[in-house]
This record gives sequence, C-alpha cells and structure tokens, in this order.
Amino acid sequence: MLKKEDVAYQEEALRLIVRDLPDETRKAFYQSVKKKLKDPDTFAVLNYLFITGLHHFYLGHWLRGIFNLVGFVLAVALAIGGLWPFGLALFVLLSVTEIYALFRSQLIVQDYNNKVMEMTLQKL
Repeated sequence: MLKKEDVAYQEEALRLIVRDLPDETRKAFYQSVKKKLKDPDTFAVLNYLFITGLHHFYLGHWLRGIFNLVGFVLAVALAIGGLWPFGLALFVLLSVTEIYALFRSQLIVQDYNNKVMEMTLQKL
C-alpha cells in the first residue's frame, strides 16, 4: 500500500540526486524522463471511467487493464443476456476493486513517475 509520506520522501531524494548531477548528465536525464513521465490529470480523467481500466493502460499495466476491460464487457453481456444479477455483481466487484485507484490517482502517478526517474538514473 502506498504511503503519501514515503512517495514524497522518495521524490525529494531523487530531486537531490538529480540536482547534484553534472550539467550534461542532468540535461540528458531531463530529456529522457520528459518523454516517459505521466500526467496525474490525464490519469485522473481516465480513472473516472475506472470500470473499463483505461487508467491501467495509461501507466503500461496492460494485464490489469485487459482484466478490467474484459470484466466490464462480460458484466454488460451478462446484464443484457438476462443474467443481470451476475452482471451487476461483477460490475460491483470491479468497481470496489478499482475505487482505490480512483481516490489515490495523484499518489499512484507520483509513485509511477518516481520509478521512471529511478530507472533513468540507473541507466545514466
């Protein structure tokens, strides 16, 4: 479980490391990272459609995104096919499991971006 304090501490530690890099290395770091960082607002907008899993695709979590999308389509198919109690149950189950990401989207993206910065620093 992500803790806001831990993620903020990690981000500050990364900033200090980057600050102490030589100018050319720092420039290369920022050019590389800029392409990979994700926008928390975009994630949040996609998260409002949380049942479809689009926010997982945005962060590159393909398996979880596919799981959500297939579950959503299956829930709709069950509801339309006359098995609406099962469709509704699946819809509620998916909603409950994804509500976490909906309310913590800023923190999730901040953690993702920290990991991107860490990997980029390791490559330099």
